[in-house]
Amino acid sequence: MNPSRGKNLDFTPPRVTVAVLVYAPHQAGYFQHRLDVTRLTLESILANTEKPYELLVFDNGSCPEMTGFLQALYNTGKIDTLILSAENIGKLNALWRIAQAAQGEVIAYTDDDVYHLPGWLPEHLKVLDTYPNVGAVTGFYIKQRVAMSSDQTLAWVKALEEKDPSAVQRGNLIPRKWEEEYMDNAGRTEERYQSEIEGIEDVVVSLQGVKAWVSAHHFEVLVPKNVLIEVLNQMLPGGWSDQLMGRMVEMDDRMDALGYLRLTTYPQTMRLLGNVIDDEVSELARRDGIIAASATSNAKPGKRAGLWQNRFVRASIQKLINKLYQLLHQDGRSS
Repeated sequence: MNPSRGKNLDFTPPRVTVAVLVYAPHQAGYFQHRLDVTRLTLESILANTEKPYELLVFDNGSCPEMTGFLQALYNTGKIDTLILSAENIGKLNALWRIAQAAQGEVIAYTDDDVYHLPGWLPEHLKVLDTYPNVGAVTGFYIKQRVAMSSDQTLAWVKALEEKDPSAVQRGNLIPRKWEEEYMDNAGRTEERYQSEIEGIEDVVVSLQGVKAWVSAHHFEVLVPKNVLIEVLNQMLPGGWSDQLMGRMVEMDDRMDALGYLRLTTYPQTMRLLGNVIDDEVSELARRDGIIAASATSNAKPGKRAGLWQNRFVRASIQKLINKLYQLLHQDGRSS
């Protein structure tokens, strides 16, 4: 007889599953520094997240160097649940499988290029546990998102404002540094960014002493598992999507249409890394006890280094790189 028969589990699943979706098909072009960026994402979670939580990593068809790195973390107990897909099954399909596999009732999802600052999880949970009917909480505010997938949240804020005007702040409230970080890491020029936020006002709400920015995004998001499953089941009635990427804004829109609030922690609790580690993030990591070499720290001083630090030059070069990458990988073929 199996000795486990009749015995009860002595394991209780944690409330939160921290889930990371990883994809690095090779180590060239856009993905040249992806292993370092992904490592920093995971190390920031391990260094700046208090137990208990489950760390679940889903690898979506990465190169051997990445899967070997993840396997080593799993073997040493740093990753609790590791799912390795031999093929890239697409982001939406991977999210659905993450939602099914997660032990926690709350999923703190992140792409593999986000730095988690100290105290990030308590701040997210504070918003989730204070505000009613929350669907999404994110940790870095993007002003443009107020005009995206936020209709129901803004309607709720308007009703709250009618009852208590002091609970809502409106205006140009975002710190300029946050805007500069977003432009640098998202490849936005000042002109493009200003066109994207034209006519948008920041909205900050306060409930029971907990402040939050109105809006959320999908790069990093804490969401009740039942809400994520509800939305994904709407999007995948047949259980599968044939798209490699995309439909993330649709996911946000559907969550909004279902009436769930979408909010961002008032203090910044995340940093978007992009596809390289810069000097500032490297210093952030050092303060958290993480060694992270900056991709720009080895640049020779002088005109060329100064030129590369120009936001307009970097955005133009990145646009060219992205276009070349698309041409080289049309229809999934690699040269």
